[in-house]
Amino acid sequence: MSEGSAVKVAVTGAAGQIGYALLFRIASGQLLGPDTKVALKLLEIPQAVKAAEGTTLELIDCAYPLLESVDIYDDPAQAFDGAEIALLVGARPRSKGMERADLLEANGQIFKPQGEALNAGAAKDVKILVVGNPANTNALILAANAPDIPAAQITAMTRLDQNRAVALLAQKLAIGVEEVADLVVWGNHSPSMFPDLFNATVGAKPAVELVDMEWYEQEYIPRVGKRGAEVLNARGASSAASAANAAIDHVRDWVHGAEGLRSMAVASDGSYGIAEGIISSFPVRVSGGAYEIEQGLEVGDFAQAKIDATVKELTEERAAVEKLGLI
Repeated sequence: MSEGSAVKVAVTGAAGQIGYALLFRIASGQLLGPDTKVALKLLEIPQAVKAAEGTTLELIDCAYPLLESVDIYDDPAQAFDGAEIALLVGARPRSKGMERADLLEANGQIFKPQGEALNAGAAKDVKILVVGNPANTNALILAANAPDIPAAQITAMTRLDQNRAVALLAQKLAIGVEEVADLVVWGNHSPSMFPDLFNATVGAKPAVELVDMEWYEQEYIPRVGKRGAEVLNARGASSAASAANAAIDHVRDWVHGAEGLRSMAVASDGSYGIAEGIISSFPVRVSGGAYEIEQGLEVGDFAQAKIDATVKELTEERAAVEKLGLI
């Protein structure tokens, strides 16, 4: 990233609810720290540009010392020109009666051209986070259409799943979230993903020893996986603030490093038998602006079966977008 000048942060879907929850936190320094200025480059579809202009007025009115500029575009080539961090929030949501193949195709029409634009104009060391769902496979489409960007610089967000998993376990055990360590999720950002209590700890104890296995399998795993639907049913709108918070967590840790394991959906290198090339959530360690998949973790029969199921879903999605000619 640029030394001494404002970091160019591109955000798509800027006028949406997640974008609204995200932009003020970026501008206040929560993403990159209290000493780093940011230049926001907002991308929206033409009909939402006016709403993004309203958000921009509010950003200006906050008088953030770290906010150098805000520019709004409806052209990916302009929005991603020089981008050093790209948060891809905008995506086509699944509408009632929509088949998953139709959803993948609709999102392919967004992430294919965005991949091409990032490939053509983003900074060589750009860090990309795909938030818009289906995030893993949208990131796969993007990567296939950005061949000059190293695969390690393109990620998808499963930090929200990790945060949910930590919070629900802490609630169950009546402890603070800070007492839970190394709790990560594997696989797809979908109800199939697997929150791993075998490698997580609470104090000095493995987390799995503190819960009943029936609760773990029958209640906890499904609730973490379907937490988004639970939020939607309760508030009449999908997760926005918690998704924005997870995006901040993901990028902040990626840039600055963090202690312990984190969940990031990254290009598989074949670790743990996960099909090479798909974008799967793995346990990673982050430091020095980079991440590495953690090796040597315990994966027993129970965990392996759960990981196999979520990876199967990802390989099926890859086959579907291959058939559509998106990758």
